[in-house]
Amino acid sequence: MEERDYYEILGVSRNATDEEIKKAYRRIAMECHPDRNPGNKEAEERFKIASEAYEVLRDPEKRRVYDRYGIEGLKGTGFTGFRGFEDIFTSFGDLFEDFFGFGSTRSRRSAARQGADLRYDMKISFEEAAFGKETDIEIPKRALCDVCGGSGAQPGTHSSVCPTCRGTGQVSRSQGFFTISTPCSRCRGEGRVISFPCTECRGAGTVRRTKKLHITIPAGVDNGSKLRLRGEGEPGERGGPPGDLFIFIHVEPHEFFIRDGDHIVCQIPISFPQAALGAEIEVPALNGKRKLTIPKGTETGEVFKIRGEGFPRLGSSGRGDLLVQVVVKTPKNLTKQQEELLRQFEKLSSKKEKEGEGWQGLFSRRR
Repeated sequence: MEERDYYEILGVSRNATDEEIKKAYRRIAMECHPDRNPGNKEAEERFKIASEAYEVLRDPEKRRVYDRYGIEGLKGTGFTGFRGFEDIFTSFGDLFEDFFGFGSTRSRRSAARQGADLRYDMKISFEEAAFGKETDIEIPKRALCDVCGGSGAQPGTHSSVCPTCRGTGQVSRSQGFFTISTPCSRCRGEGRVISFPCTECRGAGTVRRTKKLHITIPAGVDNGSKLRLRGEGEPGERGGPPGDLFIFIHVEPHEFFIRDGDHIVCQIPISFPQAALGAEIEVPALNGKRKLTIPKGTETGEVFKIRGEGFPRLGSSGRGDLLVQVVVKTPKNLTKQQEELLRQFEKLSSKKEKEGEGWQGLFSRRR
């Protein structure tokens, strides 16, 4: 899709309300509607672009993606614009009736329609998000009827042209400048009627089924990640393509680790002697234990990095890091010997401070 400013196209601000966006599109649609501008290519193009803008900005999810990532981000939602007027009239048929009091003079009966998209919410563990997962899921969905092949009619019979609308799917009448078209009440806008409905699907052409799918969750997914399985949604209408299945990932929290982007963060307690003298300790990682060197004089709250022990970078190479924050534990329930050793340590520390090595000595030198 060509880079466009949808807000500018509709003439609204970026914080416009849904009603303001609808009114702006209504104004442009009434001015540039093809039935009011036959042969006017400029009006037709403006009508198409405005319809594209309205399709994005009226949908909260598409609008959020567009505001953050622009038109390029909309590719992930499956929106690629409109191929022509039939797509627009199919999407906004009810809206045009609301705007003008009638639908388009173009017949929408024969237009193929894509099937509805489906959503599946999946919970996975912290570790599964880090290493990926293969699993099977079952999706309840509509499928073409095996008995009638999707026709809706009993085997050996077929639908016939609606005698009321003569196959157009609409009943029209003239009113001033416009021709008012309304869906045919007999065939409900289909243009054809079924005299002998299929006993399996009762004329619907589809039946409710459960489909088993094998899916792969890639390593590195985050909470809120969305996977798209093309063609696994509801079946299309009138020969249209099926919709898609969107799997929304919900990552359960870990009892010890916290995720920060591609990094993993944890807190490790160390003793006072380890902080003062330095030590080599073992820290937990997602797939085992790793050694970490604590330098002399480490203070509580300091963070040490173990490279490459975080989450894989989804869509690229490399991994994040494991960030270990140390917390120096204050000893409790000391023995008499431990207390005596600490008092000796305190005396030696006080002696250094008097010799100018502590904050008191620093203060005395500045006076």
